[in-house]
Amino acid sequence: MKRADGRAAQQLRPLTIRKTYLKNAHGSALVSWGGTTVLCTAMYEAGVPPFLENTGKGWLTAEYAMLPASTPTRKPRESKRPDGRSTEIGRLIGRALRCAVDLGLMNGITVHIDCDVLDADGGTRTAAVTGGYVALCGCAQRMLNDGVISKYPVIAGVAAVSCGIVENTCLLDLNFEEDSRAEADMNVVMAHGGGFIEVQGTGEKRPIGPEEFGELLGLAAIGIGEIQKIQEAALRG
Repeated sequence: MKRADGRAAQQLRPLTIRKTYLKNAHGSALVSWGGTTVLCTAMYEAGVPPFLENTGKGWLTAEYAMLPASTPTRKPRESKRPDGRSTEIGRLIGRALRCAVDLGLMNGITVHIDCDVLDADGGTRTAAVTGGYVALCGCAQRMLNDGVISKYPVIAGVAAVSCGIVENTCLLDLNFEEDSRAEADMNVVMAHGGGFIEVQGTGEKRPIGPEEFGELLGLAAIGIGEIQKIQEAALRG
């Protein structure tokens, strides 16, 4: 099939990541990915959840929200009406980024990742994970500089990308229009080293065949490789 924006099946939308976007955050990143824009921040504080007290470990947690004007029709503020989808995505971000850190090097410290969608055009959760990692790296360096930890705790790179089946064709990095008519879609979180961290796949209109499943994972791996380079360039900048 021919994609509306002219991309090849295995091609990402234009992706830029600007680190240290906010002055007060301990780490931050502004992700612009096609028509999607997500602001990711990371801040640390002393203290851990009760189940981690006196264990010698730290913690990382995440929250996700869509701002009212992030969609064509105003979205009510989630502070007034809790959104189950946002809660689920926040948990995904937290699980993904906990794989990036050695919690044993963050004794008694909690890192909060906050991801706010400014513009939504598909792939907001994958943009949040991808930008959240860059923000986390900035926060980790800040903790080291502030002397609250003695060793850099980020031990693995993490990125995420979407893929799906549209008109029986496997595509990488769906925009909203493609996602809305996809027969199946998938969100894939991977480590920079190539291992899978989380795969969320749904047959929206039909089951995903075994060969298609493998093809989608292959597309995701191609995309993650490209995203990793963009993350690393942002961190060097």
